[in-house]
Amino acid sequence: MRSNDRKSVLVVGGGIIGLAVAWELTRRGDRVTVLEKEDHWAAHQTGHNSNVVHAGLYYKPGSFKAKMSVAGNRSIVDFAREHGVGFEVCGKLVVATSEAELPALNVLAERAEANGVPAKLVSQAEALEYEPEVACVQALRVESTGIIDFPGVCAALVRLLEDAGAELRLNTPALGIRAGSRGGVEVATGQEVLRADALVNCAGLQSDRVARLAGLTPKARIVPFRGEYFELRPERRHLVRGLIYPVPDPTLPFLGVHLTRMLDGSVHAGPNAVIALRREGYRWRDFSAKDLSEVARFSGAWRLAKKYAYPIGLDEVLRSFSKRRFAASLAKLVPAVQTEDIVRHGSGVRAQALLPDGSMVDDFLIETAPNQVHVLNAPSPAATSALEIAKHVAAAV
Repeated sequence: MRSNDRKSVLVVGGGIIGLAVAWELTRRGDRVTVLEKEDHWAAHQTGHNSNVVHAGLYYKPGSFKAKMSVAGNRSIVDFAREHGVGFEVCGKLVVATSEAELPALNVLAERAEANGVPAKLVSQAEALEYEPEVACVQALRVESTGIIDFPGVCAALVRLLEDAGAELRLNTPALGIRAGSRGGVEVATGQEVLRADALVNCAGLQSDRVARLAGLTPKARIVPFRGEYFELRPERRHLVRGLIYPVPDPTLPFLGVHLTRMLDGSVHAGPNAVIALRREGYRWRDFSAKDLSEVARFSGAWRLAKKYAYPIGLDEVLRSFSKRRFAASLAKLVPAVQTEDIVRHGSGVRAQALLPDGSMVDDFLIETAPNQVHVLNAPSPAATSALEIAKHVAAAV
């Protein structure tokens, strides 16, 4: 643990991780300034996700993700309850749609038990009591999964930070970072140079670039993946009561498309996973030559492509362009879903940290340097775990 000396800290990034870290530092007595390059908070990953409060069942026992997700599942709900943010602990079903998926479902149940996640295997008949339209031979019922308004959590954190006297700066990018002449750090924003005792990098999709600005050579590179969502038409929302997930393929890096009833009663479906042509590119036409050239020069991206480009990656791209294919993937979970039942809703971009050998960083990744802490990999379940990640980061400042 650090000393109790009051410090000045610059936090780069105004998503849920950056705001949660700022709030935790403020609670510990530090003077905090948050720098966000966009004109509003939660502009990227936090504002474009599925708003699911994860339970922690997917993650390797003992990992940061497992421990912080289970703890975060409780702390983020408690925060929402205390500060008037919308949430619902509705539980979810992970469904095996064939006998071939049962071994993987059983492994998932064992992992849930190891992680302390309240979950139980249920029969087909029991699953139909939760979700009358679902297709399965068996399912895992996970009680602590929920839905929440993550942008609402950020708005509450902003109010708390303002009340506590933190300095919150929108439209303020970090363009240069160096060690201060008298210790600490200096950050150039284009209009001025800000000085502080310490820096915390929570820049999400730009986190590796911010780390390089600060003089680090991070061991992982951010490669952006876009996840596209559909939603059920209002007259078909009755097909889904809560959250329905497939059994994840252990050979693949993502969970697969799923169905999620939101707080407003709408039902979102997705996401798929395709390479984004810009780090903050939410459509195929969002293109950055700089971002693509960085990916093209990175050996890890080519090794990942060699492993997953065909047929898996091709299938994801085809599904991106084909509403019929997307609907068919949903119909594996809920057979009543037809192509005409879904409409496009939007997309998010996942900041996936990738190693030079082509492997995806599986756990949260945090690197430190003198007077600096860099959060370099914090994809799902980072939003769920935000308050727990914040405690870990604040203790390292």
